[in-house]
Amino acid sequence: APNALVPSAKAKLSVRLAPGDDRKRAYEAVRTHLEKHAPWGAQVTVTFEHDGDPCVIDATGPMFDAARSAFRAAWDGTDPVDIGVGGSIPFIATFQEMFPQAAILVTGVEDPHARAHGPNESLHLGEFARVCLAEALLLGKVAESARS
Repeated sequence: APNALVPSAKAKLSVRLAPGDDRKRAYEAVRTHLEKHAPWGAQVTVTFEHDGDPCVIDATGPMFDAARSAFRAAWDGTDPVDIGVGGSIPFIATFQEMFPQAAILVTGVEDPHARAHGPNESLHLGEFARVCLAEALLLGKVAESARS
């Protein structure tokens, strides 16, 4: 019967870490919680796949000023807002470690209805056009500063 219980099930978890969190401690906390709270005597096996360090980006300096200026121009004078989300995009912490002097800018093309990373994620084409303009303006400003 299609509604019969199946003998096994699998799930894949992804955990976002806040800056300052320890990835190994977070994994152990999740594993311990899942094993401790397994319902109805179910056996739980947690298999580690990969991890990455959380990070904080210092969004100060001339490159960030250039980015804010480009966003402001693309949005008709509206100031951009730094919201500081995430913290656990694994390659960014690695990139910071390898290139400590690099200015790292992380942006997202999102509007209030984007539902980022969801099964029904969307992209407002008007917002996308503004982001493309902002990126072109930013690249122009970076090129100007490189020539100076």
